[in-house]
Amino acid sequence: MRYDVPVSASTSESMKPRAEAEPLTLDTDLGWAIRMVSAAFRRVATDSVTDLPGGARGYLVLVALAGGSEPPSQLALAKEVSLDRTVMTYLLDDLEAHDLVTRKPDPRDRRARQVLLTDTGRARLAEVREKLGAAEARLLTDLDAKDTEQLRTLLARVAQTAQREVIGPDAAEC
Repeated sequence: MRYDVPVSASTSESMKPRAEAEPLTLDTDLGWAIRMVSAAFRRVATDSVTDLPGGARGYLVLVALAGGSEPPSQLALAKEVSLDRTVMTYLLDDLEAHDLVTRKPDPRDRRARQVLLTDTGRARLAEVREKLGAAEARLLTDLDAKDTEQLRTLLARVAQTAQREVIGPDAAEC
């Protein structure tokens, strides 16, 4: 039996081996599919986030802030969206200059800064989401609503695994 990735102790037990008789082709290769979808998404989504400070990174920060109940620290936010903390500082400076976010001292630790989404930030996020929704619809045109929801669910799970793999315990503190 062949596996698409090397088998190790950390390999998920739910990973299914490819049958020997099954030919490996581009349309069945996970890496190729991810690359094609990523490239196409960047193409169709770029216009939606162009006028947002930080572009796609700025968008991810606004999404992360909109989804949480407790304002995160700058460091926690940087980890959540997988950005270096120095890059995050500059990005937040730019977003704050456009009144999309604000920072305040963390009441539990005055050395840390909490990041909050402003009303202006919420409004801009809604505008960008509408544009992105149209771009996503173009990319997902061959999927029905059920398939689209299943794709989002599965990609979110894979993204969480990927984030753990990329960040790892050592890099999580940077």
